[in-house]
Amino acid sequence: MNEILKENDKKFENEKIINNLEKNKNENVKDEMNITKNVNNKEQTKENENKELINPSFPPKKIKKKRKKIKRIKQNSNIGSTNKIAVDSNNIDIFVNNNPITNQTIQNMQNNLNNEEVMKYNEREINSLSYEKAIEEDKRTYIQYYFSLLKMNHLFVSTFYFNIRDYNSQIIKIFLFFFIFSVHFTVNALFFNDDTMHKILVDEGKFNFIYQLPQIIYSTIISAVINVLIKFLALSEKTILPIKSLKKLEDLDLKVKKTIKCLKIKFISFFITTFILLLFFMYYITCFCGIYENTQVHLIKDSVLSFTLSLLYPPLIYLLPGFLRISALRAPEKDKECLYKISKLFHFI
Repeated sequence: MNEILKENDKKFENEKIINNLEKNKNENVKDEMNITKNVNNKEQTKENENKELINPSFPPKKIKKKRKKIKRIKQNSNIGSTNKIAVDSNNIDIFVNNNPITNQTIQNMQNNLNNEEVMKYNEREINSLSYEKAIEEDKRTYIQYYFSLLKMNHLFVSTFYFNIRDYNSQIIKIFLFFFIFSVHFTVNALFFNDDTMHKILVDEGKFNFIYQLPQIIYSTIISAVINVLIKFLALSEKTILPIKSLKKLEDLDLKVKKTIKCLKIKFISFFITTFILLLFFMYYITCFCGIYENTQVHLIKDSVLSFTLSLLYPPLIYLLPGFLRISALRAPEKDKECLYKISKLFHFI
């Protein structure tokens, strides 16, 4: 717990993600402005050339250029064109059709590629698209969509599957995994009452799975509800994603500041809540196991079965929304929006 707090005190992992998104968003807008500026400059150059041709009394001045030693590398013969590529041995510049491509230009090209990669949709964004946009953008198969639900929502898969396009803190997800197990352990202990103790005595300490099954199911449901509430405070992806959908650059700074402030409040609330709950869990389990020593094995078995059940039922439930979503998107008349919205409800399970 202290290690996680120290790690978050150094710098929020999500704050780095937000700053990266903000940088890419700014660069995308600047690139569009530069493209417009270059087009205008080219048009102005053409107008000047036309003026020089019309008025021959003012011939253009000859500009002396220093000759550079250029080493020819190769000629593009794949397309059958005469495009020539050369390298200036002095300035280490690349020329294509006598137009220089400097190191700065190459760096800008790499930045543009990185921007495009960052601004691509991730799993949650694709799954949350509107019906009209999903018809155009979502070309995934049933299997791809099924695994996207597992990577997005399943406790074990989302925790230990490292996804670079996931905007949730990996450290917090790992902490959340073990916290949920402690929730199952404590909730199962709360269901041990006098009737349960008497049944264990009658069965001479043997584990009666049929008798314990309702208790396992109830504890699984209660733990799932607690899991949803804690995830709301722990996971940050839904808070960060609206930054990518902003259209106006002037709204970006304000949105980023609000997002960072919101995340700090959520994380502080998360750690305070989980710390208090863990103290209660530790106190109750210690007292319970100290008083009822003969029920410790039963408690561990119930907790493991309850936790395992919580990991097994989501993959079975996720089999259904794929059929609904694919059927809605592949409908010939594209009129299955209601079916599509029903499939999106399973994202919250």
